[in-house]
Amino acid sequence: MPAYVVSMMSIFDPETYKQYTDRTPPIVKKYGGKFLTRGEPLKCVEGQDYDGRMVILEFPSKADVEAWFNDPEYQEAMTFRHAASTMNYLLLQEGGENTENPDPKL
Repeated sequence: MPAYVVSMMSIFDPETYKQYTDRTPPIVKKYGGKFLTRGEPLKCVEGQDYDGRMVILEFPSKADVEAWFNDPEYQEAMTFRHAASTMNYLLLQEGGENTENPDPKL
């Protein structure tokens, strides 16, 4: 079952952040992941405006996301992200099989 990562951050040091973005694509690919969107312009259609960066990734499974996140190369790359940005949200959600009539879990 696919799993999705949504990352929303505010970048305050673009040069250092680029050292992170230069390293991440091969590590994502190593675990079967792909970028669905990677920092393209955002438009808030409802709720509070957001002027940061958003990235959405898709992986084959939750286990692949966890392996990617814990990979030593990725952990090293994250030091540049931590030095250059503030993470607002880093979310992981598995895709569900029931997309026609999902349980809203209210």
